[in-house]
Amino acid sequence: MVQFIIRRILLFIPMLFALSIIVFGLAKAAPGDPFSGKILDPDVGMEVYEKQRAELGLDKPIPVQYINWAKKVIRGNFGESITYKGRSVESLIKERFMNTVYLGIFALGITLIVAIPIGIYSARHPYSLMDYGTTTFGFFGLAVPNFFFGLVVIYLFAIKLGWFPAQGTISNNKLTGIAEIKDRLHHMILPGLTLGLASTAGYMRYMRSEVMDVLGSDYIRTAKAKGMSDRNVLYKHTLRNALIPIITLLGMELGPLLGGAVITEQVFNFPGIGTLFIGSVVNRDYPVVMAIVLLLGVAVLVGNLLADIFYSIVDPRIRYD
Repeated sequence: MVQFIIRRILLFIPMLFALSIIVFGLAKAAPGDPFSGKILDPDVGMEVYEKQRAELGLDKPIPVQYINWAKKVIRGNFGESITYKGRSVESLIKERFMNTVYLGIFALGITLIVAIPIGIYSARHPYSLMDYGTTTFGFFGLAVPNFFFGLVVIYLFAIKLGWFPAQGTISNNKLTGIAEIKDRLHHMILPGLTLGLASTAGYMRYMRSEVMDVLGSDYIRTAKAKGMSDRNVLYKHTLRNALIPIITLLGMELGPLLGGAVITEQVFNFPGIGTLFIGSVVNRDYPVVMAIVLLLGVAVLVGNLLADIFYSIVDPRIRYD
């Protein structure tokens, strides 16, 4: 296992290198630069903007720009934001990072708490009224876009009923302790439900399918023939095997967990990585865009590695030699 982890970590290096080239190339392939499409001050000569481009290194050839950027990234320096003048990219990401992490964990918790029990029940009672109801809910969840569901819950629970705030992460920055935690959770409920229920449909269908497949296996029938209770069959034999595809999905969720659901964060004006990313793309703030995409790429690679490790924990038959 240790050798496998070391090999995977070493494999990250060429993958990150390739990812950095792709990210940088796509950013530079976009038309214009941070000064394009903006209303320029007519009292300022174009030579001033050309000087600013030169200071940012935008007048150099693309390969030279990439090498200069890569050297800084290797040292852990992502540069300064072009839009937020004087602010480093790290500081911009850091101040929004935990908001996105808390929202992602909250939404993922809702997904697992709802999806796994419903998926198990549907698999143990196939073609029942409950199964048909959850199937309908699943297709509804897959079909309805996040932004539309988010607007609906804002209209119902924030505007009409006034139960929850429609935007932001906290009511008052002076709150501390338990009061701050309660207030943050209160702000997180609507965006968390929007994210969590959107993913619930997929997890629920995967869980139902895998549990039904495992319940039809020979070793499950053998365990029942030996007199093992249904509870023991379910928790000791069925779930350990049925959870493998769920672990795959969880490993792939680490990237979206850090990136946040970009559209959902925009709908709820939630100050996370997603809203920062959208604003940076619109303003062509390339240092911020490339830093966020690299961060998400690393998160996806780490998530896949963690999924492989948990495979061997859940299923002892899996070994990495």
